Amino acid sequence: MAQNNNRWAGAARRAFGGRSLATGAAVILALVFGWHAVFGQNGITAYAQKRGEDRALKSQIQKLSDENAKLKHHVDHLQSDPDTIEVEARQRLHYTRSGEVIYTLNDPPKADSTSRDTSK
Repeated sequence: MAQNNNRWAGAARRAFGGRSLATGAAVILALVFGWHAVFGQNGITAYAQKRGEDRALKSQIQKLSDENAKLKHHVDHLQSDPDTIEVEARQRLHYTRSGEVIYTLNDPPKADSTSRDTSK
């Protein structure tokens, strides 16, 4: 009878050992999948980075759309408004009306910090 009990105990140990091995493998597999879900090529960190890039690109698109609208408005005025055309011609091309004189003032020269007079 003692041998019979020993047989059952050995069988129970083998069955329990097999179950714990399968449980360990399942845990390791779950950890690998979890790591891949967080740090993998399409994981949570990559997703967060792509969302940041998406926000930056949307902001850039909005700025460029605003600038584009402003430039279109300016072009419309240049095509239809004679006063705007005159302002552009005066500023960019330095055009004058007859009898006008343009005076150009130069900026004062900047003092070089290396050419100070140190003989005093």
